[in-house]
Amino acid sequence: MASICKEILIDAPADQVWDALRDFGALHERLVPGFVVAAEMHGDVRVITFFNGSVAQERLVGTDDEARRLAYTVIDGPLGATHHNASAQVVEEEDGRSRFVWVTDVLPDELDAPVSGLMDRGLATIKETLE
Repeated sequence: MASICKEILIDAPADQVWDALRDFGALHERLVPGFVVAAEMHGDVRVITFFNGSVAQERLVGTDDEARRLAYTVIDGPLGATHHNASAQVVEEEDGRSRFVWVTDVLPDELDAPVSGLMDRGLATIKETLE
């Protein structure tokens, strides 16, 4: 299984970054506009449309406000993963900035490079949006 861990520093307070991240159904407006262009909630499942027209369904597994962490799983997506779980967490830095930590576990292993590339693009959008 490919396990991908990405981090980025964001020049914004942790509470502000967490508020945007935990708004699970509004990532296309608050977290990654332009990268994700639409999102609809169906219970605990969000159906998202990416910039290239691809559609994925992601189920919210849980949120932890104290740890500023959420976890989700992709239940249907364009890459054809047989397993795709992810978590994102916001860590408060001493200087008032935030560290955004995104971890994804995906099968088959061959999806490592495409998923990693999408995560890089997503993180760059998050940084640009929240700063």
